Amino acid sequence: MDLRQCWESLRRRWSRPETLGARGERLAAARYRRAGATILALNWRAGQDEIDLVALEGRVLVFVEVKTRTAEHGGAGHAAVDERKRTALRRAAKAWLREIGGAPHWRFDIVEVLVCIDGSVRILQHRGEPLFGPRRF
Repeated sequence: MDLRQCWESLRRRWSRPETLGARGERLAAARYRRAGATILALNWRAGQDEIDLVALEGRVLVFVEVKTRTAEHGGAGHAAVDERKRTALRRAAKAWLREIGGAPHWRFDIVEVLVCIDGSVRILQHRGEPLFGPRRF
């Protein structure tokens, strides 16, 4: 199989949004686990709002939005977290915090997962994302 056929095969496998997104979330969760975090929830919902990952890093609760892209479609996943999405993430995080009785230290992270043409995967983590306001850690 030449490189073009390989890319087409990868693109077909990864082109379904649910497959691409779920794969990116699993990869992001594995990265947090390798760094010593505990994954508390995957795809946690509060009404219509969802948090992709909720992790605990030491004493810091981390709400994670994962954006997965193929190299073919590209685009910064970080830029896809617009004001509407940030508002939904804040609502979901507030619901989580209410449910557990609050947390003194928490933050928002955005993780970008890029699937490259050769099948390799690159992960970029934006820790303590300032788009969400003052940090709480």
